[in-house]
Amino acid sequence: MSTAKTLAEKVWAEHVVQYGEADASGQHNPDLIYIDLHLVHEVTSPQAFEGLRLAGRPVRRPDLTIATEDHNVPTIDIDKPIADVVSRTQVDTLRSNCAEFGIRLHPMGDAEQGIVHIIGPQLGLTQPGMTIVCGDSHTSTHGAFGALAMGIGTSEVEHVLATQTLSLRPFKTMAITVDGELPAGVTSKDLILAIIAEIGTGGGQGYVLEYRGSAIEKLSMEARMTICNMSIEAGARAGMIAPDQTTYDYLQGRPNAPTGDDWDRAVEHWESLRTDPGAVYDEEVRIDATTLSPFVTWGTNPGQGAPLSATVPDPAEFGDASAATSAEKALAYMDLTPGTPLRDISIDTVFVGSCTNGRIEDLRSVADILRGRTVAEGMRMLIVPGSMRVRAQAETEGLGEIFTAAGAEWRQAGCSMCLGMNPDQLAPGERCASTSNRNFEGRQGKGGRTHLVSPEVAAATAIRGRLSAPADLNA
Repeated sequence: MSTAKTLAEKVWAEHVVQYGEADASGQHNPDLIYIDLHLVHEVTSPQAFEGLRLAGRPVRRPDLTIATEDHNVPTIDIDKPIADVVSRTQVDTLRSNCAEFGIRLHPMGDAEQGIVHIIGPQLGLTQPGMTIVCGDSHTSTHGAFGALAMGIGTSEVEHVLATQTLSLRPFKTMAITVDGELPAGVTSKDLILAIIAEIGTGGGQGYVLEYRGSAIEKLSMEARMTICNMSIEAGARAGMIAPDQTTYDYLQGRPNAPTGDDWDRAVEHWESLRTDPGAVYDEEVRIDATTLSPFVTWGTNPGQGAPLSATVPDPAEFGDASAATSAEKALAYMDLTPGTPLRDISIDTVFVGSCTNGRIEDLRSVADILRGRTVAEGMRMLIVPGSMRVRAQAETEGLGEIFTAAGAEWRQAGCSMCLGMNPDQLAPGERCASTSNRNFEGRQGKGGRTHLVSPEVAAATAIRGRLSAPADLNA
């Protein structure tokens, strides 16, 4: 029997505290896995902390737990009390819980505050070979570093707080190999939307996805985070990319990264995490990067997408009855007619931000397109950095001035319009081109209609007023 292991299998094996025993039917019970880093925010943690309080338990490893405020925070007037009572209560509860249980918290306005999946990497807390959890589905972002990172539920949050372990069944593995050069104007966001359209929103269910191939290896760390971030939108438990020199260059010198001899030992170990030659995946998918183009969603889940050059699909032409029914429902909600060129769809609001595309590289690409131009008349464009550190860097580089000169709103850090849990929401019927990760019905506000796009497509769309690629600006 081959001893060759995949990246995911290696990280799993290094963290097993106790293997699950077989039950009477021969099925193995879950393994008990050690957790290296637990990320906490205001939405999923209150009940978990209350459970500890009722049981009289402390947090097992507060030094391996870090909290931030992100989902409910406003992105303007952050020096004032939060207006919404529910949001204010959730944030205040997180603050009191962190104070009581001795957990490091980055509150609204703090220099290191931001979306939980952006501050982990920028602080150097996210490292290869780690197990990382958070009560948030997009924890898969951290897999870009070769970490096994996954979202967990409230009861599991409590379990990790109390024990620093988690009971989990081993996952299947899927290799998604992307070879070839991405064409000019095609980004990691276009790539992951194309992958999800290819395998479906349930195609990754039960799997840890490992993204491989020459196209993946050429991506920056921030682009890799975008890829892994949306693994959950394919139904996967996690997404991973093997660490390499790009990973090490990003991490070295960050506040919590190893230093000196510890750094050398760490890199030596990280190098060993790559999938072994001969390792067998449960499933493999191959994508030719050269065939891709800017992508956009037309429906109400991330798998309902198509190249920007395409038209709104006709459900009658779907081979699968269930998919046709889903498409009919989506088009009714989105108020779209089959056969309409996607480039003809007018947009009311453009949102740039989220844990998918709220990093400095994303903001730079948007600024490059907006520089010397203005957003379309009547267009609302929100640009929200993923963290206060990203905002400070953008300000230093003069990006904020470019945004405001173009007529965009330059905001403070937070999840913002990614989801309707703060003041940044769509009105009923309003149509948005969004760099976030989900386009579910009402996700950005009751009755709001969302098209998922890359930062570059978002910027071009803001200028032209309808779904557009940067190349359209010169047409």
